[in-house]
Amino acid sequence: MATVTFEHVFKRYGDVTAVNDLSLEIQDEEFLVLVGPSGCGKTTALRMIAGLEDVSAGELKIGDRVVNNLAPKDRDVAMVFQSYALYPHMSVFDNMAFGLKLRKMPKAEIDKRVREAAATIELTNLLDRKPKQLSGGQRQRVALGRAIVREPAVFLMDEPLSNLDAKLRVQTRAEIARLHQRLRTTVVYVTHDQVEAMTMGDRIAVMNFGVLQQVGSPQELYQHPVNKFVAGFIGSPAMNFINVTPKTEDGTLKVVGEGFELPVPDSLKSAVENAATELTAGVRPEHFEIMNGAAPGAGAHVRATCDVVEFLGNEELLHLRVGQHDLVAVVDAAFRVKPGDVVEMFVPIDKIALFDSADGKALR
Repeated sequence: MATVTFEHVFKRYGDVTAVNDLSLEIQDEEFLVLVGPSGCGKTTALRMIAGLEDVSAGELKIGDRVVNNLAPKDRDVAMVFQSYALYPHMSVFDNMAFGLKLRKMPKAEIDKRVREAAATIELTNLLDRKPKQLSGGQRQRVALGRAIVREPAVFLMDEPLSNLDAKLRVQTRAEIARLHQRLRTTVVYVTHDQVEAMTMGDRIAVMNFGVLQQVGSPQELYQHPVNKFVAGFIGSPAMNFINVTPKTEDGTLKVVGEGFELPVPDSLKSAVENAATELTAGVRPEHFEIMNGAAPGAGAHVRATCDVVEFLGNEELLHLRVGQHDLVAVVDAAFRVKPGDVVEMFVPIDKIALFDSADGKALR
């Protein structure tokens, strides 16, 4: 078992900086998810841990060892790729055993490790099959099994579920989470899917343009994003953003936008008073409530026109129009909202985030 530590790490390709001053410590036995849009540097960071990319500057440690110049085979890591990378002419058993055979491990030990790993991920009955005889989910489990038999200090997973269909992705996601609970090995998992990140990670590190934006538990990133990018990236459906300006009326400080007015909470008053004139209010779709009568407390009252309704079973996804803003709300399906309906929405004051429009930083 091992920690992984980035200390002011850079990765440059000529004039392009793919990873920019990354400092991050991944704890022993932690499941850490690197997440962000395509091109944000997350896979490059993972490949540096594996030794598949050189470190341009800074220091990368696995455990107490600096591994900047260490060959991949000497790093005690195992990587699961997006494309499975199985040998088509070999059986499941031989695919899983291949790396151990290269290390000249005794046959009895190889057999023991492969069968133990196969039992862990429910592949025992498939050991004699070839990859072409397996489903996508089974192939992914073989790729996982090949990494497990190595018994590495660190598992590296590069978008391992992206080739699976939606149902299988959910199932395999749970299998990987259960596997981590059993093995208690350090896992660094790369994905662009924030739902995977939220459901699997002990902690999530959000990257954008090569820069680490925020690292914390899923709950921390959801409830207290440090900037507008993290707020919009974490959460599904994504957070709604509304342009607002501060305004004092009858001694009350408010932020006002088109079709939107909110009294500023006491905790943010000084930040709003010291902020620029342009702010952005953020509201998560699930925090909208349809009003029945008077507002249930302090908050924002929004009158909106419904354009599209997506029925999801117990919930409905409403696409709303407020002035020039397109908003999304998640409400109980019992309301049976229809396209064209005008709905009165309410958002509790403690569920609204405010961001500086210039730099995107959250007001605190």
